[in-house]
Amino acid sequence: MAFKTLDDMDFAGKVALVRVDLNVPVENGAVSDTTRIERVLPTIRHITQAGGKVALLAHFARPKGQRVPEMSLAIVRPALEAALGQPVGFAEDCVGIAAKRAVAGMAPGDVVLLENTRFHAGEERNDPELAAAMAALGELYVNDAFSAAHRAHASTEAIAHQLPACAGRLMEAELTALDRALGDPVRPVAAVVGGAKVSTKLDLLGNLITRVDHLIIGGGMANTFLAAQGHPVGTSLCEHDMADTARAVMAQASDAGCTLHLPSDVVVAREFAAGAAHEVVAADACPDDAMILDAGPEAQAAIIALLGTCRTLVWNGPLGAFEIAPFDTATNACAREAARLTAEGALTSVAGGGDTVSALNRAGAAAGFSYVSTAGGAFLEWMEGKTLPGVAALGA
Repeated sequence: MAFKTLDDMDFAGKVALVRVDLNVPVENGAVSDTTRIERVLPTIRHITQAGGKVALLAHFARPKGQRVPEMSLAIVRPALEAALGQPVGFAEDCVGIAAKRAVAGMAPGDVVLLENTRFHAGEERNDPELAAAMAALGELYVNDAFSAAHRAHASTEAIAHQLPACAGRLMEAELTALDRALGDPVRPVAAVVGGAKVSTKLDLLGNLITRVDHLIIGGGMANTFLAAQGHPVGTSLCEHDMADTARAVMAQASDAGCTLHLPSDVVVAREFAAGAAHEVVAADACPDDAMILDAGPEAQAAIIALLGTCRTLVWNGPLGAFEIAPFDTATNACAREAARLTAEGALTSVAGGGDTVSALNRAGAAAGFSYVSTAGGAFLEWMEGKTLPGVAALGA
C-alpha cells in the first residue's frame, strides 16, 4: 500500500498531531519499561528538528470513556522528558480549551503531551466529531502507532481523513518489514507458528498457508496436530475437539503447495517444572502419563536445516514451553540460527505477536532479527490478512 512518510511533509512552523503508543507498564508510580517511548523518538525528533511543533496523542490503560485520575498520561511525562532530553508540556485534555491553550503556547521544536484520548467515549467509537476536535488543534497528522492501527478509533482512523496524513518512522518501519515478509517476499518463505491453542490462530493459519512455502508448527498447537494424526499425546496441552479442524488445515496446506512441518521427536516430562526429569521420544510415542513440552533434537535439527534453505522467515510463537529450562532448547536454538542467518544476509526475518518478543529476548536472538514487532494484536491481524483501519486511512 502506498502511503506518505515524514519525508513527504513540510513541518516548519506547523503543529503536527502525532499518534503514538505510550501505553507503557508502570510500577510504583513510574514507567518500568521505556521501549515504546524510545521507539517513537525518531519521529518526534525529525519533526522538531524540521522546525515543527509536536502535539502527542495517545491512550493509556482502559478508562472506558471516563476521566480516571490514575490512568492519566501525566505519569508517562517524566520518562518521556528523560528519553527525549527536553521539557514536554502537558495538557489536561486532548481537545477543548486546555488542549488549545497548550498548543497555542508552543514554539517550533516544542513537544506537548495531550491527555489520554480514551477519557472520551467517542475515541473507541471512532466518533468523527471527536476526531474533528482533535484535528482542529493541528495542521498535519502523523500516525506512529502501528500497535493501535488494528482499531478504528477517532485518533487512529477518523482523524486521518481530516488532515494531511503520513506514517511516522516506527509505522514506516513496521509496514516496510511486513511487506518484505509477506507482501512481496523473497522465496522460499517459512513461517514458525507456536503457542498454546489452534483455536485462537485459525485465521492466521488459513492466511499463511496461502502465502508461505513452509509452515512450522510448534508449542501446544503441535500437540493438537499430532493428536489429529492419531498419535498419543498423554497429558499434554491439546485441543482434542479441534482434531477435524487440524486435519482440514493440513489438507488445505497440501492443496496450496505449502509444506506443513510437525516435530518428528519431542521432549516429554511428568511435571512442568524447571529442571524436571525429561526424556526424548518419537512424536508418536508419548507415554500416557507424560506431557510434550518441547520439540526434540531431531525436529530441532530439521528446522535449522530448513531455515538454511529459506530466504524469508516470519516467526510468531515459541516452539515449546520456553519459559523454563530445559524446555526452551528448541526455541533458543532455532531462533539463534535464524539470527545468525540474518546477520550473514542469507535471511530476512520478521517476528512479533504474543510471547514471541519475550521468547526471542530470552534466546538472545531478538537483536539479530531483521525486525521484531512489539505491536501484538496489530501484528497478528496483519498476519491474518486483515485490513488494519489505521493503516488503510493513511492511504486514503
